[in-house]
Amino acid sequence: MRYSTSRQKACYQCSSAKAKCDHTEGSCSRCTLRGLTCIYPANASTPASRSSRRHVQRSHDGPTSQAGPSLSTVAASGSSGSIGQETQDNLDFGGLELICPINVDEIATRWLHPYVPAPGQVTKDYHPRIFDLICRVLKSYANGTIRGTKYPPFIHASQLQVPAPSQPLANCLSIARICDTSRPAGGGQLASEILQKEMSKMIDQTALAVPPEIDLLATFQAYLIYTMILFFFHLNQGENLSSLRQAMMSLQDLACTTSRQGLVCAADRQHARPSWEAWLVTEAKRRTLYVLYLFDNVLSRHEGLPTFLGTELRGLPAPASKALWEARSRQEWELGYNGHLARWPEGGLRIDELWAMPAELDEAGVARRRARVDEWLVDVDEFGMMVYTVTSCTHGG
Repeated sequence: MRYSTSRQKACYQCSSAKAKCDHTEGSCSRCTLRGLTCIYPANASTPASRSSRRHVQRSHDGPTSQAGPSLSTVAASGSSGSIGQETQDNLDFGGLELICPINVDEIATRWLHPYVPAPGQVTKDYHPRIFDLICRVLKSYANGTIRGTKYPPFIHASQLQVPAPSQPLANCLSIARICDTSRPAGGGQLASEILQKEMSKMIDQTALAVPPEIDLLATFQAYLIYTMILFFFHLNQGENLSSLRQAMMSLQDLACTTSRQGLVCAADRQHARPSWEAWLVTEAKRRTLYVLYLFDNVLSRHEGLPTFLGTELRGLPAPASKALWEARSRQEWELGYNGHLARWPEGGLRIDELWAMPAELDEAGVARRRARVDEWLVDVDEFGMMVYTVTSCTHGG
């Protein structure tokens, strides 16, 4: 027993920084002081990790008599992913009522578009400054993960909750740290090889058995982060474009599989309020999907290939308001969603309403659509504003 404390594994943040970890349950003192996301390895013998394993097991076995895993919410602040206050809401990601209103097979075959033109394809012509904006923003998402202090705005805070974080994302936060060039072990060919090995393992595991909804989403998000890191930080260190294109094909397959399980809540069809869990999963899925499409455009442009409008995404909701995405409790979110339903009696803004105005719209239709976009812009967060900037400057809607 005298060795039990020394055998406890440090949290990912302390381990990456090679700092002493006091193994405090929930969040160690160092992470609390620095406002970092504190996550313990799955096999660590801390009280938090033991609780995590019990909660993860319950979530994989299906709903129980309780409301679900007890989680300490890590609240995001805008696109920065900074850490905020905790709440004791219980979240249960089993039995989500989701639907998929689009043909997801077109997501998996998107990589073919530059080589085999599809009917109705619309070529996008990015202005150089808009293309630079997309690159800089996406690079910041990867960079924030590498530094370990911020996470991309397509990851919901609940996915990083202690004591039961989504394991693929927990691994991602740890593995991405090896690419931090400010650390002696950061960067280089070794980091690239480690990332690619982890990506291959994720694809193999998903091929064997489709994981639970929340873990499949986490796998999709982690794989996207790894691919962006390889492109933005290792392309000039021997990374082959062909391997990146292969990674993009695998990423689009993951996006297809994830999307097939549902991209909108079934309650949306009745203009009713869904569960918080169902909403945050679908919102995180769509945000990740939109980032994937932007990144695909970056990679295609880098290869000298044309870029195309994602018409297969038509009808999906645009990024939700900042208040809903950053709600720190179930009650806060439910109150916010009630207001959302009241403000949008005909349904929220769709992503295609940010594209070019259809030729068949008359003057009244154009005015109405612009009014809807104006209403959406009032509450949108930084991620939504970035999407609006790109689409507005590209499509002129």
